[in-house]
Amino acid sequence: MILLLERAAAEAPDHPAVVTGEGTTTYGELRTAARRVAGGLVAQGVTRFAMVEPDATRIVQLLAGAALVGSEPCQYQADMAPAEFAAQAESLGHDVVVTRRTDLVGPFRVVDPDELAGAEPDTRPGPGEAQPLLIRTTGTTGVPKAARHDWSILGRTVATVSPRPQQRWLLAYGPHQFAGLQVIQHVLASRATLVAPFPRQPRDGVDALLAEGVTCVSATPTYWRFLLAEARSRGVALPALEQATLGGEASPADLLEELRATFPGVRVSQVYASTEFGSVASVRDGRPGLDAAVLHGEANPTSHLRVHDGELWVRAGAGMLGYADASTEAADPADADGEWRRTGDLVEVVDGRVLFRGRTSEVINVGGVKVHPLPVEERISALDSVAAARVFGRANRLTGAIVAVEVVPLGGADDADLDRLREQIRDAVADLPRAWQPRSVAFVDSIQTRGDKTVRRVEA
Repeated sequence: MILLLERAAAEAPDHPAVVTGEGTTTYGELRTAARRVAGGLVAQGVTRFAMVEPDATRIVQLLAGAALVGSEPCQYQADMAPAEFAAQAESLGHDVVVTRRTDLVGPFRVVDPDELAGAEPDTRPGPGEAQPLLIRTTGTTGVPKAARHDWSILGRTVATVSPRPQQRWLLAYGPHQFAGLQVIQHVLASRATLVAPFPRQPRDGVDALLAEGVTCVSATPTYWRFLLAEARSRGVALPALEQATLGGEASPADLLEELRATFPGVRVSQVYASTEFGSVASVRDGRPGLDAAVLHGEANPTSHLRVHDGELWVRAGAGMLGYADASTEAADPADADGEWRRTGDLVEVVDGRVLFRGRTSEVINVGGVKVHPLPVEERISALDSVAAARVFGRANRLTGAIVAVEVVPLGGADDADLDRLREQIRDAVADLPRAWQPRSVAFVDSIQTRGDKTVRRVEA
């Protein structure tokens, strides 16, 4: 992180690095602040710390400064409830919290990030051997785990990135997420500009596209759906994009087509990555799923992906060093096969494509029939009158579970012809097996998503 920032600042000190609601910061200013943060961490004896900060400029300063002096940062969601934060910070042993919030109370010392940035700068020529980083996962259940990473390993994914200072990347992911950190690294490596609104909702993304000259966006398919729906509801034409990247969920064909129609000439990429295993594969052909050529085999022995019993398995590329809690590493042997690990992603190889069918944790058992929510959800989401949909299992006394769907009508439920929409949904799934057809259809204003803006396909 610090090396990427130093190189960018040396080549283009006056180029805008980060744009937020608090202003614009150049690469030169960012480097100076990062070195001051490094000096502040050393002066206060901080070797590891929690971060709770919404402002992307301060986040980059803290991450880069910590990397310079080998201090281990760990980000938490900026709007996390105090009690939840206190519990998670205790579980990870964080006794120093860097934040501007005044409502976080617990057995930890609070340090203001601006206090660190006001210290005397650290003048060492570069980072040491260790540049640790702790990244909390976005797991679907329970308390998130935390993966131990090192910037020197994560930096390999952007080692060949060419300078593209004209690019302006929207930060749609949280900077505490692996995907958000990947975007930040890419921006620094390409000497580009990071446009980072807060909050990071799709409506804020539309504002940034209209006002900040954004040229590149990386986001989940769910985020993309809501961003496009927001633009339609406002009746605004979105400006051209150079790059549209999707990750975190399966990318349906109708969404890929809509992106190409909305942004003519845009380059569409799909990335397969995780907090634990890093960035594993990507495709740029604009088709759903991955090219089967990326799978491990005689023709591709160095691949990090393989399919076993309908599930995607992975071996780490620029992956984690381990979990923060050593006991977490004692995983079920069924989850591992030597260097290979289960991902929980269900896939099917069809006509040379690896197509995602959902997660093992999302399968709905309807009277003994296993139903995958994603294919049902994709059919409903593809309807012109639907902004977004969420398919999940709902407990049922007779069958154990039924398939349920929540639908956000385009333009809102108040103005929609709900009877007609219900018919369209019924027609869209009519050829599916009976157990797969939704028995409960609810029209809502928004759907449940996890913190990483992916659909939550389990009943809350």
